[in-house]
Amino acid sequence: MIKLIRGLLFLILISICAVDCSPVKKYSSVNAHSHNDYENSKPFTNAFGEGFGSIEADIFPVNGVLYVAHNKKDIQQKNTLKALYLDPLLKGLGTDQSRKVNLLVDIKENHQEALSLLAKELQPLMPYLSTPAAAKNITISISGERPPPADYKLYPDYIFFDDDLKRPHTSDEWKRVNLVSLQFDKITQWKGDGPIPAEDLKKLKQTIDSVHKAGKPIRFWAAPDTAEAWKEQMKLHVDLIGTDKINELSSYLKKGK
Repeated sequence: MIKLIRGLLFLILISICAVDCSPVKKYSSVNAHSHNDYENSKPFTNAFGEGFGSIEADIFPVNGVLYVAHNKKDIQQKNTLKALYLDPLLKGLGTDQSRKVNLLVDIKENHQEALSLLAKELQPLMPYLSTPAAAKNITISISGERPPPADYKLYPDYIFFDDDLKRPHTSDEWKRVNLVSLQFDKITQWKGDGPIPAEDLKKLKQTIDSVHKAGKPIRFWAAPDTAEAWKEQMKLHVDLIGTDKINELSSYLKKGK
């Protein structure tokens, strides 16, 4: 925990955009993140249809193609990133150009090859891709196996990176970070029932506030996927609420909880 806080303080000091992120005033499906989205019955379609602001896909580069799967042994020929996500995203934005989506691409192996292939496959979406200079409809965030921050400049400016606060960044490298994602159960073992222990609550609040002061939004993974946990994350001003329960979280947010 001490290393995490030190890392956060370092980021605050070196970030030229180190301003407080405004807390979410009213949560909606825009603040929802579909974790391992490809594992649900309707990849992309369900989360996008519910208005989710962030969708996650794990990828493997195999024989010049990006495949979506959690494990390499589970790859199916039909489940390419292009077929499951990029083509449907292009179609969806063709009918609704007001939508904004964070596509979190979790690279499972060989980030050099994966990023090279991704840059090619994203070409039809170029008019919609955000860069540090201009926010647009789609933000591509790279998670999982990533290059070191010093190499971010080697990749197109429409490629952003998810960060876990384990490596230092210069201010220019920090501009390429779009999101901070941290493992919830490394901070607290709270399981989603009853109150969060006071000391753990303090650690969570310090972490979230520090990320916001470094100018970035935050999400947690490995958090309990329950209504009580969603509620507590919203009280703490977590920016993206992750879930494997797309319809349940969507209904919860629509009720204005």
